[in-house]
Amino acid sequence: MDWDKLRVFYTVAKAGSFTQAGEDLHLSQSAISRQISSLEDRLQCMLFHRHARGLILTEQGEMLFDTVKDVFQQLKIAQNNLRESKNRPMGPLKISTTVAFGSTWLTPRIREFIELYPDLEVAMILSDSALDLSMREADIAIRMTPPRQSDLIQRPFMSYYTRIYGSKDYLKAHGFPSNSQDLDKHKLIIFGEDGPMPVSSINWIIEAGRDKKTPRLNQVVLRVNNIYGIYRAVISGLGLASLPEYMIAGDTTLSHVLPEFVGPLTKVYFIYAEELRHSKRVEIFRDFLIKKAEESWPTSALL
Repeated sequence: MDWDKLRVFYTVAKAGSFTQAGEDLHLSQSAISRQISSLEDRLQCMLFHRHARGLILTEQGEMLFDTVKDVFQQLKIAQNNLRESKNRPMGPLKISTTVAFGSTWLTPRIREFIELYPDLEVAMILSDSALDLSMREADIAIRMTPPRQSDLIQRPFMSYYTRIYGSKDYLKAHGFPSNSQDLDKHKLIIFGEDGPMPVSSINWIIEAGRDKKTPRLNQVVLRVNNIYGIYRAVISGLGLASLPEYMIAGDTTLSHVLPEFVGPLTKVYFIYAEELRHSKRVEIFRDFLIKKAEESWPTSALL
């Protein structure tokens, strides 16, 4: 099969139309259509159902698309590895992590990494839903739970506790709790149920110092399905919440209360696909993260 025709087919399948594929490939719509018709003649089967709303892959088209996608991904990996055989790492580096970790810990430190390796094309995807690394939706994932996929390499590189924090304005107005009974009198912000739970013990604050059968739900003033959203609500003075230590470093607007209450230890995992085991880009970013983790918490780096 002709590689040029396969490249056109792959682009059309992703775009869903000849027009969009033509714009992506800088070819006319008629040229795209001729390439697809020629490929269908060569294979003696229809690859697309054509209708007014666009193109839909046939069963044979889906089989070819899956194969071509894998081939192009492998070619892209080979291209990146060839680039990395030079002294300076080059090429794209797509990093996936949670909104909270990416917004408050990683983003402020990424500038230094980019300045160290200016030939890398760094992209960050902040989402509390895990991307599929096997399908190359990202090169690296930083997550608070190990992946379920067996073909991914996972390495913990730091760990943290969650502790109870409140804004100085809120505590000035409502007082500092000195024990768990005082906590019963405060407004609490917890993680909501309408989204992926980052760790199973995230809402331990409603049970701190109490029987687990009688959580202090009456004190809950807000549920947010995002830790960064909880953090912003605490800063606004709405109430108290349990937050990861990594979010609070250098934040002078929040105060730590009830230090005797600490959430479970959570490990942060550096995750990547097996095929990137020897990638220079992955290696230098992992080493950078370990260094930054050790600077934040000298005892936290686990690699």
